[in-house]
Parts: sequence; C-alpha cells; structure tokens
Amino acid sequence: MSVLLQISDPHFGTEQAAVVEALVALSQHQQPDLLVLSGDITQRARRAQFAAARAFMDRLGAPVLAIAGNHDIPLFDLGQRFFHPYARYGHAFGDELEPVYCSRDLLVLGVNTTRWYRHKSGEVSLAQIERVAMRLGGAEPQQLRVVVVHQPVAVQRAGEDHNLLRGHAGAQQRWAAAGCDLVMGGHIHLPYVMPLAGLTRPMWAVQAGTAVSKRVRDGAPNSVNLLRWGCHAPSGCCMIEQWDYTASAQAFVCTRVTEVNPSRAAGVSIES
Repeated sequence: MSVLLQISDPHFGTEQAAVVEALVALSQHQQPDLLVLSGDITQRARRAQFAAARAFMDRLGAPVLAIAGNHDIPLFDLGQRFFHPYARYGHAFGDELEPVYCSRDLLVLGVNTTRWYRHKSGEVSLAQIERVAMRLGGAEPQQLRVVVVHQPVAVQRAGEDHNLLRGHAGAQQRWAAAGCDLVMGGHIHLPYVMPLAGLTRPMWAVQAGTAVSKRVRDGAPNSVNLLRWGCHAPSGCCMIEQWDYTASAQAFVCTRVTEVNPSRAAGVSIES
C-alpha cells in the first residue's frame, strides 16, 4: 500500500506550535510514503520562514514533493519578485518548480500555477496542460495518477469562483482524457473531495485546508489529507481521509473518509 500525506497552506510565519507538533506526531505514526506540499508554504516568502518550513518537513521523515503558492513569491521586495521570484523557494525546496514522483503505485505531477505578475490568482498554460497530459498518458495501469496545483480547479461555495485556477476547464478536460484520477490543491483553506462533472472519465478535486497556520477560514479547523492506495484499501479504491486538528486532544483526528474508484480501461486490472 502507498500512503500520501497532503499538507497545504502551512503559511510558516503564522504557524501554531502545538499544531506543528501534532502534525509531526501524525506523520511519524502514519509513516507516509510521500509528502505533498501544495503551496503557500510561507506567509511572506522570507528566508527565515522558508528555513522553518524546510526544517519542519525534514522532521516528517518522508520524501517531499513541493510546489510554490502565491505567498511563496516575495510581495513587497519588488526587485526579488520581478527578477528572482523563486530564489528563496528554491534555496529551501530545490530549483525544480514542477517536480515528479514516480513509484510502483503512484505517479504524482507538480504544476507551478503561480505567476510573478499575479498577486493571488494562478493560471495553467496550454503548454503546461499538454506536458502534464503526455506524462499521464505514460502511467502504469496500477499507478494512482495525481496532479498537484495550488489554486483549486473546482469550488463548492458560492462566491469562491474568483479563486479558481485560470485555465481550469481546459486542464480538467485534457487531464481526465489522459488518465488523471485526482487533482490536489489548496489556496482557499477549505477541505473537500469533489467529483468533477462533464469529463470523459471520473476525476476528483481533492482540496486541503490550512495545515498548521492560525489563518483558518470560517471556523474550519487545521486539516490535512491522507490518501491510501493499494493492498490495504478495497481493490481499485482510493481512500481519502480528512484529518482535523482538535485542541482538546492536541492531535489530528480522522473526521471524514471518502472512497473514490478511479476508472481503468476495460481488461486492465489494478494490482494490489
């Protein structure tokens, strides 16, 4: 079985010490095979904030696939923003802005949806959409195929449309046709799993809340997602668990489990 832990929007610089320690304990107990860090790693892209985030991720004891969020580009340091927007991010998490993780069970593709000329909104270009689709098309039948973006490709709440990833409609259509199962995101600090309608095959948006920041929204607690895929999940089923931080227990607790069944071509089995 493969276990993936999605951590989003920790906003280091606004982190809560007790929640940080609870997340370390959760990771050490669950021993994920991969940590996905889906953007807004820092609050203001400062060196000390990136250093704290890197030190935190190193404590979790698993490989990290990280992408930048809009908060990970300097906002007030205009020279840095215009000419070296990812320098501080790269020093902490590497220069590859669109990392790939490939194992027997997982194919996870990071997409950089930030732009130095945009404050909050993100976008995905036609070239990015096609590049990801080509890689998805080469996945093995047993692999869960995951694309990681920062801004959401689908929203549930009225009034959230302005937060949608620019180019999301084309990305959904192309990536679904290429075999994508899940599109992970963050940005809006609201956790949910949402089936995406009108596509050629089943695909879901998997959104995570803010992992450790005090910047929670609308009373939603700090939360992360755990995905289970393989021999300890029902055959062909991906288990998506939402884990919320509870102050009374000073721990993350599983509060919701969503089962999704990725589609595979007729005659192709999903090995366990």
